[in-house]
Formats: sequence, structure tokens, C-alpha cells
Amino acid sequence: MYWYCGESIESQIIKLDISDPGLLYGATVFTTLRSNALDVYELHCDRLRSSIADLGWIQPNWARVRSGVEQLIPVFPVLRITIFPDGRELITGRELPPNLATWQKEGVTVIIADRKFTRSLPQHKTGNYLAPWLALQQARNQNIQEAILTNDRGDWLETTTGNLWGYRNGCWYTPPLSAGILPGIARSQIISLLQRENTSVVEIDWDPDWVKELDSIGYSNSVIHLLPINTVLTPVGKLEYGAKNLLNCPINKMRERLT
Repeated sequence: MYWYCGESIESQIIKLDISDPGLLYGATVFTTLRSNALDVYELHCDRLRSSIADLGWIQPNWARVRSGVEQLIPVFPVLRITIFPDGRELITGRELPPNLATWQKEGVTVIIADRKFTRSLPQHKTGNYLAPWLALQQARNQNIQEAILTNDRGDWLETTTGNLWGYRNGCWYTPPLSAGILPGIARSQIISLLQRENTSVVEIDWDPDWVKELDSIGYSNSVIHLLPINTVLTPVGKLEYGAKNLLNCPINKMRERLT
């Protein structure tokens, strides 16, 4: 079941024109959120509005988008809202990752992706997600859960699906938006929560040597919230981090307040 152009459709197939730029070039913008997170729905819509304006596309009928979201809320725990350049909306749903509860407690293993995998227009969440998808497949082909994208210097930027977080000596660290990463909704919420609780949070480039000094690391998005990373497999060796340290840190205690 999905919602497309004002209609609820019971099918796994969608009909698109063969010249549709969304089909040919991934010319869409999208956002993903939990169905029970409508308190931040407008934050997701605001990011879509901003991207659509920057790209010079047509804004969708937002009332119709909201109707589609409300139609799918009872069906799926996770919703993806996609907007085409001409303003068409496509809303689909999926389940939460089956191992999410275990990952949140124990952490996951990630690899450093090949540097050739760079995300297109990183400040926007566009449908052209080929590079992150390939990096994620590279990881999963090795039974590894995630991959970290890097720049030409080897600085860590973000995972294929979320923003990076590090913790050391009472301070939280995350790469700056100027590094070329997505302005994640969960990222902005976490920064605001930490600041309100007078917890130090610093935006800093993640040099491959500097990251070795962190006690704990993880990544965030609006579906998984904050997930610890216990092991990073790099081209020059393995880095191990304490998932338990992250679980005991203030940010993880806020998880129920993140959406």
C-alpha cells in the first residue's frame, strides 16, 4: 500500500512515465520519519520545502501530503515522503529494522567506505542515493551493518543513513555541516537537547587520527534514533569503541525524546 498523487493505492507497483526525471536521474527529494513522530512532522516538511525552493521545483499540495501520511500511519511504523520536481507526492511505508533493539544496546560494526562513494548534493536528501547505497551494499556483503563515507582527505563525514556522533571526557562531537553532510532532523534535535541540558557539543572535522581518541561513537537518524558503533573496520586496521560508554552518556538517556 502507498499514497501517490492524492490516492491511496493497494499495490507494489507504481506507474511512471518513461521520461520521468525521478526515474531517470533520481530527481526527487525525500524524508523518512517514524509514524508516531508527528510532533516533528513539520520539521521534515520544512527541510523538504527548503530543498524544493533551492532546487527551483514546484511545492506539492501540502494538505494532500498530510492526508497521505495520515492514511498510512496505521499501516506502517516508518514513512518515507518523496516529492517529485513537478510537485507530485509519493508516500511509502516500511517496518523498523528487526534487530534495532539489539543494535541499540550492543552497537554495530561499520566499515570505511571507498572514497569514490560520495553523496550527490549532500545538503539535500535527494533520490540520487546511488553512492551511499553502493557503500551500504559493500558493507552488507561482508555481513557488516553500516559504512562511513569520507572526503578526499579521509575525514569521516556521515554513515550511509545518518549523522555521526562521538563522545569523550563529557563532550559530544559531530562533523560540521560545512564538511558536506546532510542536516539531519535527529542531528538538529540532539544538538538542541544537549545545549538545553548544558552538555558540551562541538562541531569539528573528524580527522582519521583524531577519531582514535574518542571513547564512544554512534550515528543518528529519525528512524533508528541514536545507534552505538562498537567497531570500525578501516583500511589500516580495526578501531573499537565502548558501546556501554555511549549508553551511559546523557544523549542516550534522551532517546525516548528523540523522533
